[in-house]
Amino acid sequence: MIMDFLKKLPSPEELFKAYPLSKAMAKKKQQHDKEMKKIFSGKSNRLLLNIGPCSADRMDAVLEYTTRLSEIQKEVADNILIVPRVYTGKPRTIGKGYMGMIHQPYIGQGEDLSMGVAAVRKVHQQVVEETGLFPSDELLYPEVIHYIADLLGYAVVGARSVENQQHRMVASGMEIPVGMKNPINGSINVMLNAIETAQHPHHFIFSGWEVMSKGNEYAHGVLRGFLEEGGKAVRNCDYEHLIEICDRFTKRNVENPAVVIDCNHSNSDKQFMRQIDNAMEVLDLMKKYAPIRKLVKGLMIESYLEDGNQPVDGGVCGKSVTDPCLGWEKSKQLIYDINEKMEGLK
Repeated sequence: MIMDFLKKLPSPEELFKAYPLSKAMAKKKQQHDKEMKKIFSGKSNRLLLNIGPCSADRMDAVLEYTTRLSEIQKEVADNILIVPRVYTGKPRTIGKGYMGMIHQPYIGQGEDLSMGVAAVRKVHQQVVEETGLFPSDELLYPEVIHYIADLLGYAVVGARSVENQQHRMVASGMEIPVGMKNPINGSINVMLNAIETAQHPHHFIFSGWEVMSKGNEYAHGVLRGFLEEGGKAVRNCDYEHLIEICDRFTKRNVENPAVVIDCNHSNSDKQFMRQIDNAMEVLDLMKKYAPIRKLVKGLMIESYLEDGNQPVDGGVCGKSVTDPCLGWEKSKQLIYDINEKMEGLK
């Protein structure tokens, strides 16, 4: 093999001891998981709001941001379940650029994946213990789920990974809802294949073990828009696409058909302010059309302490070093506006 084996990673058990989940939060996590499943099964009319930075680059900024979210959660709890985005791995289209906290636990100090997996466990554990919210992460490396499964409230398989069998099979063994994004080219068929695969049991290799999963009936789609061959961004959160997807689900062997709308990425052409319009439009469609109301279970928003983005070495705490995000004040108002729209859906 043309690779060097640099160092052995710490075991999940070692990191569980270093950054333990308290008994109180473990009990609260059970209730959170029940509420999430109620949303995706249609037993609850609350809306999942998966909101936070494109990538979790600094622990101090992430904790400040999620602490603020926890205060708003108290105000909107009747209508919205907030799950903060704490995305510690950043997929890259051509393998270059900042790849997240798991690669660089401290920006500017080089890559160290051994320290990185510890940082991933630590940041998720601190968010849970200090805010009472249960974060989400993207399964960039499926093996990393072994380190944080007890802490996660939600997970997503990204647009570049959704066709990968290992990602699909690991999702089938998770106890929380897992979103399967449509791929960058927009294929709904690929997304539906991923959902159906994740909902079935599988016999496979994981983390040095032969395992058997039970299937995840809460696997669902995430619509993030797509790119045409020439690079033009196309939205798939409008009426025509959502009605088509409602129809496509009826032809599939899928439990709990559902989607979450990613308001950024190709749905906004990475123009972060357009996330607001996308969110409001989807909520209006949910009010007007019963099939869309039944289909859409949540919104995904990229948001941080400061508007926009900056280079990796920009140095502004709470400003994205990857895709541009809504700043805190705009995000706060958007949450209140979403809550008001949800009141109107009752």
